Amino acid sequence: MGAGGNIASDLQTERFIKLRGQEYRYDRGSTFNVFVGKGQLIEGMDKALLGMCVNERRFVKIPPKLAYGSEGVSGVIPPNAVLHFDVLLIDLWNSEDEVQIQIYFKPENCTRTVQVSDFVRYHYNGTFLDGTLFDSSHNRMRTYDTYVGIGWLIPGMDKGLLGMCVGEKRIITIPPFLAYGEEGDGKNIPGQASLVFDVALLDLHNPKDGITIENQQVPESCERKSQTGDFLRYHYNGTLMDGTLFDSSYSRNRTYDTYVGKGYVIAGMDEGLLGVCIGEKRRVIIPPHLGYGEEGRGKIPGSAVLVFDIHVIDFHNPSDSVSITTHYKPTNCTVLSKKGDYLKYHYNASLLDGTLLDSTLNLGKTYNIVLGSGQVVLGMDMGLRDMCVGERRRVVIPPHLGYGEHGVEGEVPGSAVLVFDIELLELVSGLPEGYMFIWNDEVSPNLFEEIDQDNNGEVLLEEFSEYIQAQVNSGKGKLAPGFDFEMIVKNMFANQDRNGDGKILADEFKLKDQESREEHDEL
Repeated sequence: MGAGGNIASDLQTERFIKLRGQEYRYDRGSTFNVFVGKGQLIEGMDKALLGMCVNERRFVKIPPKLAYGSEGVSGVIPPNAVLHFDVLLIDLWNSEDEVQIQIYFKPENCTRTVQVSDFVRYHYNGTFLDGTLFDSSHNRMRTYDTYVGIGWLIPGMDKGLLGMCVGEKRIITIPPFLAYGEEGDGKNIPGQASLVFDVALLDLHNPKDGITIENQQVPESCERKSQTGDFLRYHYNGTLMDGTLFDSSYSRNRTYDTYVGKGYVIAGMDEGLLGVCIGEKRRVIIPPHLGYGEEGRGKIPGSAVLVFDIHVIDFHNPSDSVSITTHYKPTNCTVLSKKGDYLKYHYNASLLDGTLLDSTLNLGKTYNIVLGSGQVVLGMDMGLRDMCVGERRRVVIPPHLGYGEHGVEGEVPGSAVLVFDIELLELVSGLPEGYMFIWNDEVSPNLFEEIDQDNNGEVLLEEFSEYIQAQVNSGKGKLAPGFDFEMIVKNMFANQDRNGDGKILADEFKLKDQESREEHDEL
């Protein structure tokens, strides 16, 4: 950056200057430093330097009467010598100068500015007034991180950073008495050097800061807010204060799932996720002492303020049970569903954010199950109980009663809360628990003989199946609804075929009420 022409005024009396000239040759590697107009120079040079700008070059011719006159300088300048100087002005300042600030970019939104004791992260290019670069954080690819106003910086920079906004860019010009003074820094900065810093502020915070929450979208209906111990699923974009993206759940096409208030996430996020509604969008700004601290992590630099834009998809608590809301119940609602009943129903399945997962209405057919048989997730089994035909209800199922942490690949996300809108269309009463077949009439005292149609003293599977089918067809017997006929018959036959030889003998054959143990699904 060539700052000299923009920030240095024309040279006036009593200015301190640094210059190179014929008398003090470039090969000496040092400038000539002097106050102008205070008798420290020959009269002609005092006059010649007036009005010069930094980086201006002049050829100065001084007659003897304004130089060393008839005496000269013994061994150096003869008497009555005309002197010629090739002068390049490097720097100038005045003891009354203050820090100069030139703002060349300022964000429209500036909610906070740098104050004393704030911690800042900024990039800079440091030059002399003539534009010579002496240092740059950009070259090191690392910000300069420091407290402001407590003496960690040269006084001029301490003053120059105050009042800056994140994202602001300014040029700070510092006279040497507010920088490194007469001695310089002993390395790259010579004594009496004015310094020019081109600064871009990346972020700021104060050690006393807590998190900042900016609500961006809050649902009108919010029946429940997150609390300590809840399990949340949310999307987020994570950026630094200058807008640099360091992480995003959207890019992975997967929510971030975690417990809240239990230390599973950084302290600032633990706090920022409390009190949210399902569907809420908020911005959480986290100072580094509640984020990743001085060391940072991965793409996050040390001492960085973090900005998370989050969208809460759903949450639940491990202690949650199924939630049932009835939207419609018929006037005549005396027959209620129970374990073992055969149900036919329609449903729409969605996530808490409204994302549709599945619908029997779209398929054009009902979903049919035997209640309590394990054909649906436990939460749905619970949600379908005590329901009458024609009833419509909403069933909200937490993941531990649904598809758990893993979900269903390509269909249901892991740890997702499920919402089912259900209408029960048909109910066929089941059999008493433990029975797959019951008699509607009196049982024949010669049951084995009736089944043994060829009277050979043994019953094969085919005979057994034909007999059971005939009883069901005639209405004398009833099978458990909703199960495959062959599966039930084979199960009943196997329970009677106690030695497993593929046939039932008379001494093996027993009715259910003759059993001492009731684990068999028998006649």
